[in-house]
Amino acid sequence: MKVSLILSAVIAMGAASASVTKLKPVDVYKEFTKEIKRAKKGVAPRFAVVNKVRINPFKKTNFTIKNGRAVWSHKIESKNSVSLNIAFKDIKLSKNATLAIFSSKIDTRIETFTQNDIKLSKLWSPIFMTDELSVEFSAPVEELNENFFILHRINQGFRTFSQKLNTKSGSCNVDVACSESVGWENEVNSVAVISTGGSTFCTGFMVNNTAKDRKPLFMTAAHCGIRSWNADSLVAYWNYQTSSCGGDRDGQLSQYTTGAKFLASSHKSDFTLVELVTKPQPAFNVQYAGWDRSGEDAKTAVAIHHPSTDEKSISYEYDGTTVTSYGENDIPGDGTHVKVADWDVGTTEPGSSGSPLFNESHRVIGQLHGGYASCSSQTADWYGRLYTSWEGDGTDSTSLKKWLDPINSGDLVTDTL
Repeated sequence: MKVSLILSAVIAMGAASASVTKLKPVDVYKEFTKEIKRAKKGVAPRFAVVNKVRINPFKKTNFTIKNGRAVWSHKIESKNSVSLNIAFKDIKLSKNATLAIFSSKIDTRIETFTQNDIKLSKLWSPIFMTDELSVEFSAPVEELNENFFILHRINQGFRTFSQKLNTKSGSCNVDVACSESVGWENEVNSVAVISTGGSTFCTGFMVNNTAKDRKPLFMTAAHCGIRSWNADSLVAYWNYQTSSCGGDRDGQLSQYTTGAKFLASSHKSDFTLVELVTKPQPAFNVQYAGWDRSGEDAKTAVAIHHPSTDEKSISYEYDGTTVTSYGENDIPGDGTHVKVADWDVGTTEPGSSGSPLFNESHRVIGQLHGGYASCSSQTADWYGRLYTSWEGDGTDSTSLKKWLDPINSGDLVTDTL
């Protein structure tokens, strides 16, 4: 049925029952076995299984008329899933249309999207910690023909972003709610946990530029897998942290920004830079991290990150950093990375990838590529060096220079904004 004929068909029909998608339970053991193999390859860890679907409510007369509005409802059931998230493609909404996503199982949280929220042809939902999800589209009957979308991804979580009363993956991690974060509050507020494609996770951070115009530039690691073809699937979750030091795992995923445009990336120093399609809401109090591209070693260093997708943590290195190759102790080697010999407070873990390393002046000098550090191992981590990323591979799409110095100032440093 052509979209232009939907309106008359809906009026003739008058009502339709809600549709349902039921997914098979995830084989958790199988998925964790895959994760062990992925970890050995050094790629971004997954938290969900991707299901490709094609649900087009505009292809059939799936609408109910309620108070002059055409309504389509769809329910997703995925028994025993830790979480669910979904994606729409080819989306367009009319002026007075709404697209709501919610779960009656968890709380009264309803995420509602309108025309003002649609900046790209795809829309990715945030993560809902539930195994049941409902979608409801509503538009005035006279506007129905101006709308369209296809539900094309439903992702089943098999590992959690949060589980109350559970301990962290490593007990040595330090919550940003603890006193160790005093004086670092602005930098803490620049860091987010991210999902890509609704299935993989990492850490990233908002970054300042020399124009200081709060352009929503966001950095993470190249191995986190964000490319030009999937940057629109990036969802950044702000302020995902505990409410008290060492307290319950009570972080919330309700403050988020969805969608981004790819700008630059280089595997040499393992960085990726994107521009979020919308600025974080002022209520989220997101800050833009300053940086130092001078290439000087840090006298001391601080990492702010999301270990194993847990709530935000802070780590300290009281000794100086060194310049090396990735994963090697040679000084300086090829000079592409900054080495942290071992953490004096806290550590990093899978999920921390892409997080910023700050020097003693509160400026980013690199983002986490990888390493061997853990609560049980006093070993090294390596960060892609911002000094190297500045020129990258010599093109705008492989370097930071054009994007972080749009006014061509030549500045070596900026401060957190």
